Amino acid sequence: MTGHQPTQLPRLAGTLRRLPPSCGPVRLIAVDGHAGSGKSTFARRLAEALGDAPVLRLDDIASHAELFGWTERLWRQVVGPLSRGETAHYATYDWHERRFGPADRALPPAPVVIVEGVGAGRRALRPHLAAVLWMDVPHEEAWQRGRRRDGAVQSDFWDGWEPEELRHFAEDPSRPFAQLLVRQRPEGYEVLSGPGVALTEA
Repeated sequence: MTGHQPTQLPRLAGTLRRLPPSCGPVRLIAVDGHAGSGKSTFARRLAEALGDAPVLRLDDIASHAELFGWTERLWRQVVGPLSRGETAHYATYDWHERRFGPADRALPPAPVVIVEGVGAGRRALRPHLAAVLWMDVPHEEAWQRGRRRDGAVQSDFWDGWEPEELRHFAEDPSRPFAQLLVRQRPEGYEVLSGPGVALTEA
């Protein structure tokens, strides 16, 4: 999926639907990138193109205490059940109350499930991912966007986040393994072949 013309999301959705299942019956698709790179908006639009595919936001899995140390919890609450064809149930983190729950959220084993968030393409998850999509925005630009979006009230959080994100990607990079790079254009998205192993449709 190369070229310099905007890619229609239905076309990308069709490509993802044709991939082999990667986590039980599910094609688990990671949308990764720096904080502020547009992952959430892209994931929402891609989910709509997939017929309202379920989306797991890693902001619901991470916490102040574990910005990146959530792999075991994601495995237990989400990856394990989906790999068995079961509906996953996970507690969502409230960033204002600084606690999980109280209610769980359900994530069904749909044909395609999107996992979006910083670190979605991490090493521990890649064996269970059908594809890694990387929002191709430099971290300086992405962080500026994020700071503008969140305002001064979140400036302290961003001051702590930035070195942690740099440390994570230095130790466990995702972009080198991304099959597709996503670049936002004024009229849509450009999707290019990434540095990772090319996608193979079923």
